[in-house]
Amino acid sequence: MAYQAKKLINDPNDVVTEFIEGLVETYPGLQYLDGFPSVKVVLRADVANTAYDKVAVISGGGSGHEPAHAGFVGEGMLTAAICGDVFASPPVDSILAGIRAVTGPMGCLLIVKNYTGDRLNFGLAAEQAKSEGYQVEMVIVSDDCALPPPRGIAGRRGLAGTILVHKVAGAAAASGLSLAEVAAEAKRASEMVGTMGVALSVCTLPGHVCPDRLGPGKMELGLGIHGEPGAAVADIQPVDNVVSHVLSQILSSENNYVPIKRGSRVVLMINGLGATPVMELMIAAGKAVPQLQLEHGIAVDRVYTGTFMTSLDMAGFSISIMKADKRILHHLDAATKAPYWPIGVDGDHPPAKIPVPILSSRSTKNEEALSRPEQLNQHGRVLEVAIEAAANAIIKLKDSLNEWDGKVGDGDCGSTMFRGATAILHDMKKHYPLNDAAETVNEIGTSIRRVMGGTSGIIHDILCKAAYGYLKENSSSVVTPVQWAGALEAGIGAVSKYGGARAGYRTLLDALIPASSVLKEKLHAGYDPVDAFVVSSEAAYEGAQSTKKMQAQAGRSTYVTASVLASVPDPGAMAAASWYRAAALAVKDKYHKQLGII
Repeated sequence: MAYQAKKLINDPNDVVTEFIEGLVETYPGLQYLDGFPSVKVVLRADVANTAYDKVAVISGGGSGHEPAHAGFVGEGMLTAAICGDVFASPPVDSILAGIRAVTGPMGCLLIVKNYTGDRLNFGLAAEQAKSEGYQVEMVIVSDDCALPPPRGIAGRRGLAGTILVHKVAGAAAASGLSLAEVAAEAKRASEMVGTMGVALSVCTLPGHVCPDRLGPGKMELGLGIHGEPGAAVADIQPVDNVVSHVLSQILSSENNYVPIKRGSRVVLMINGLGATPVMELMIAAGKAVPQLQLEHGIAVDRVYTGTFMTSLDMAGFSISIMKADKRILHHLDAATKAPYWPIGVDGDHPPAKIPVPILSSRSTKNEEALSRPEQLNQHGRVLEVAIEAAANAIIKLKDSLNEWDGKVGDGDCGSTMFRGATAILHDMKKHYPLNDAAETVNEIGTSIRRVMGGTSGIIHDILCKAAYGYLKENSSSVVTPVQWAGALEAGIGAVSKYGGARAGYRTLLDALIPASSVLKEKLHAGYDPVDAFVVSSEAAYEGAQSTKKMQAQAGRSTYVTASVLASVPDPGAMAAASWYRAAALAVKDKYHKQLGII
């Protein structure tokens, strides 16, 4: 089956030219030779038209492999990149123009991937430049490990490992080494690196009809970077298996691709082929490192993960492994201004895992202070009764909440609230410091955060944390009714601030705001504190019921029609009203005669 590729381009014949124009506009340190359409050369802006006093390092090849090669032009890496048309070797005149533009008395090194067209065109340009008096050396990179040697006169292909050779050579040149020395460093690096690719799709060329030769459920192993078929087609496997196969192929002692054996130290490159998400590349990197260490006995000194050498929009990745020593690492870690080299990867790797810091109150309070007291005082008993009643009310309401939420949301409000309520009951029996009201409120938030996902969990946690902050600042271990009212108001304010909801938005605030208002009013009027909480809980329930008449302005309910919303109350508001009313009634039933203790 064939299809026309979708591309955000103009004329397919102009894609390389327009790519270069955009690249140099993006990175001020780059320029290009004004010789389109035949000459497509990107070079360092600080080197152009000057007598460069170091060895120039030049590479290039067909375009379609971006960011290679032009994205690696910069101080400390390539001096110039010669860009051919898509998947086509650059012409001799273009290569020669690049040599003339950047080569000074120290000469230039050409780094060439092992493809026949590249070898011939760069080779002829080198000979012509030599005849003009330039010192020129050439290093061929053939890092492909997909096919068993020998490969006739063609040899192994040049793949993403070439980028590591660019970096080594560029650093060596920047340090002032001679042409012979830079060439030796590059050749040594090229002999230490091996690469193999895996693809989930073919690439699509601009302006071309492209065949989908793989089909569903298949992947290709050992492909090149020009869309050519791989060494084998296989069923898609978990990335663990794919990485294991590729590493074993590169490190095969039978084929002897690279001089790496158990006990060696290496650098690892995970390279995206153009359409692979960073997430998948990082997963591959995370699996490759322990496999190299544990299964192959190889130490990994550096990991480079990203997009280095692509095949247009191919889905897949390649893995490159280079034997490392002090010289290689020194060159790889050396500073560069090449825009696409991952400058954050240098130096020794600290431990990948560290313990999660304890951020809750447990980090500043001793365990005894945050454990359930052996004996509860009157305030602790009141708090215990209120919490237990509130949690049980939510547990009983689970199915109704899910039913309501199924009509106006995603149907899991009851299940989410149930998890929170169950965790609260469990944790209260073990470590809630019930004689300390503020710390208990904080621990309720911690319990909620641990088990409740989604919006409901974070909203209730914010409510608890803001209330806790208020109580810590405004009360002692004994919290007065007025301080409880202040804590409720602080929690409502925080939920509104971070969630953006207000009264009338069809949220739990439509239950809590009326409750807070009535509670303050009744306490100010001198009501019995217990009665004030009970009356305010009725206001919470009435507020929750009134959400049937509201058009949602927050959450998933905003996408639901008014006729459906009118059939049920907001589940979050009903949950809040239920736990608030259950707590108030439980305190009234058990402790109404003990005035002033809450």
